[in-house]
Amino acid sequence: MAELGARFYAARPDSVIVLTPHNVHVERHLAVVTSATLAGTLEESVVPIQLRVPADRELALGILDRLSAALVPAVGVSFGGNVPAEAVMPMDWAVLIPLWFMGGRASPPVPTVVVAPARDLPPQEHLRAGQAILAAIQASDRRVALIASCDHGHAHRADGPYGFHPAAAEFDRQVVERLRDGDLAGVATLDETLVADAKADSWWQMLILHGALGDGWRAHLLSYEVPTYFGMLCAAFSPS
Repeated sequence: MAELGARFYAARPDSVIVLTPHNVHVERHLAVVTSATLAGTLEESVVPIQLRVPADRELALGILDRLSAALVPAVGVSFGGNVPAEAVMPMDWAVLIPLWFMGGRASPPVPTVVVAPARDLPPQEHLRAGQAILAAIQASDRRVALIASCDHGHAHRADGPYGFHPAAAEFDRQVVERLRDGDLAGVATLDETLVADAKADSWWQMLILHGALGDGWRAHLLSYEVPTYFGMLCAAFSPS
């Protein structure tokens, strides 16, 4: 994560988009946060951490427009206050942790857009969502970092909350091999039953990432480990 942070700041993005599996879940729709501010606290860490960052509402609304134009089901979501331009959206941990390393502690913090996928939509919808996000970025005047935040298989250990299933190791192995080979497109060909049995959180964000990057980028696998019941991987992407 520290290496990803170094690459992030070297690229000097104007805004950052975080794709998260753990924010608002809307049936058969992607969710794009339209609140003006994002704030979160992680109490479970040895030293509790907290962040508060501005949202890039203009880019968020642009993404919603492009998703609508591409006929990808999507809704804008906010929290608390009745006026999204004044509202504060809680961060989930899959947003807070990457922002802790990439943009959230900058001075000033890098404006952020949060997008949550919809697991009950077909894979092709997520690929098209990535293409729509790319179109929104290209239509803006921004240099944007795109983060697919996720853990991988969640069934690596019998004493974990999801129990043990060999699909977790197999799913992770296939993802690692594809990224090591620079084949993000191959992630889209993974079997949906394997994804479900592995209890993976990552597949949908990787589909969106592939839709946005297309074939003009190459993957750099930085790390993979299974420190607990779920697999964790870090990869960076650069223009090929």
